[in-house]
Parts: sequence; structure tokens; C-alpha cells
Amino acid sequence: MELSRSRQTLWKGLTVFGVGVLPLLYLTSASTVRWILLGLWLVSAGVFVAYQLRPFRFRIGADGLDLRVAGINRLVAWAEIDAVVLDQPLPSAGRQQRAASVLLVPATAATIDRPLTGRSPVDGRPALVLLDLDQVQQPADEVAAALARFGASRFADARQRVPYRSDEPGMDALSLLAELTPRVQKALDSGDAAQRQALKAEVDAALASLPEALAGSDQPRLDGVLKAMSDALAAEDEDANGSSRPT
Repeated sequence: MELSRSRQTLWKGLTVFGVGVLPLLYLTSASTVRWILLGLWLVSAGVFVAYQLRPFRFRIGADGLDLRVAGINRLVAWAEIDAVVLDQPLPSAGRQQRAASVLLVPATAATIDRPLTGRSPVDGRPALVLLDLDQVQQPADEVAAALARFGASRFADARQRVPYRSDEPGMDALSLLAELTPRVQKALDSGDAAQRQALKAEVDAALASLPEALAGSDQPRLDGVLKAMSDALAAEDEDANGSSRPT
């Protein structure tokens, strides 16, 4: 799957520049200052257009992610990727919903040398922000389907989930269970092996990064609940494989 860049931001920006230049032309007197301001305005518009038209490539395939975004201009093989996450945090009070973004968590052997300025909402690991999906024409669900198909267990769809928090263990335990439980049940009911495998990888990642503080003695151990979820997701695949074998 190859993503195509959206031109909505370009046209909106050009409209703003076009409307904004009118006061300079009609509401100011002909003077050196006017032409200096007009020149600066046109330079700004040129820089904006050049930025919007910069080379772009984002292909999702069996070999990996073929990218020309975020300072990367090459094929990043799946072996270099530990996780790819579709993130869209819950909107905060008084703010609009942000666009979903694609994050890449490099594998240990990866040669990606870009600054990891993002954080995976799944387990809090440093991640490279590849792309905000409001920059492309394809809907987020189509991008998620392609990443799940080719990325398999590396992919996690973390849209609308509560971000991982290591500084509030009690609250994090509750939010983690509240967020995972319906998704695990939905995956078990779906009959979709790829969806179960992707979610199992997400549950296993949460289990592996679980702080000791989350296993309280006054409530069921969170690690045991996550292990049960992982086993249930794995059991579905084992049952499906067993039923497909000839007797």
C-alpha cells in the first residue's frame, strides 16, 4: 500500500496567504515599507509551498516500510522494526481531537539514527514519529489494515487508548485493564487471526514492561490478568490450527 500526500493543507495555506496579502496592497501606501513587507510575505509563501511540495514516500509492504519521511529515505526492513504503532490520544478538555500518527519503535539491531522524540502509548518506549495521518489522503482505518497485514505482531492500533503512564501505577493498572479487556473480547469474537496476533503482541509487551508496583496484594495481580489474556488469544489460534488439521 502506498500513501498519497493530501494537498488540503497546501490549498488552505495558499488561501491564507492570498487573503493576507490584500491589506498590504490596498490598505497601505506605496512606500518602501510596503514593498519590504510584500517581499517578506511572498518569501514566506514560497517557503511554505516548497515545504508542502517536498519529496514524500510512504509504502507499506511485505519487505518493510519504504520511507521518505522523518529524515529517512530508504526501505526500513521489518527486521529493523520492533513495533509500529498507530497512536491517537484521547482529546483533552477544550481541545479538538488530534489526527492519528504512525510511530516506529526501532529494533535493537536497527540502523535508524533519527532522534526518537515520541513515546509508544503501548509501553512508553522511545519512538520515531513518522507521519501524522492528516497529511495523507488515505483514511486511518485503511492505513491500520495495511500495517496489520504486513506488520503482523509488530503492529499495535493504540487509537483512543489511555497512554502508558509509569508514574501513576494504580491509575495505570485500572486504565490498562479497562482499555484492554473489551478489545481482547472483541478480538476473540472476531475470528480474525491477524487481529488476535497483533493484540497478543500488545498484551505481551505490556506484560513485559509491567512495573512491580502494579501487582498489589489487595487486588488480583495485574500480571496474572495480562497473562490470562495472552493465553486466551494464543489458545484461539491453537484451536483453529488444530481443527484445520486432517484427522
